Amino acid sequence: MGRQLLRSGTSIIANYIEANSASSKKDFINFFTHSLKSANESKVWLALIKDTNKSDETENEWLISELKEIANIIAASILTMKGKK
Repeated sequence: MGRQLLRSGTSIIANYIEANSASSKKDFINFFTHSLKSANESKVWLALIKDTNKSDETENEWLISELKEIANIIAASILTMKGKK
């Protein structure tokens, strides 16, 4: 689970950075969408880690809270880019 969390967690920023080099608006939105999916996946891994008592509960809750905030920001950005907000 830790390795999966590492992969999905680092994918968030990697796709965000890649979006800055996008060649089109569609490509930009696509990278942001992948970043959002990675944030959501990371939340799943953190929840599983929490459920198996493999982490500090306070730290885990803080990380989940931060991921929710990041996911909300990315989702709002996608809606804005699509002109739906």
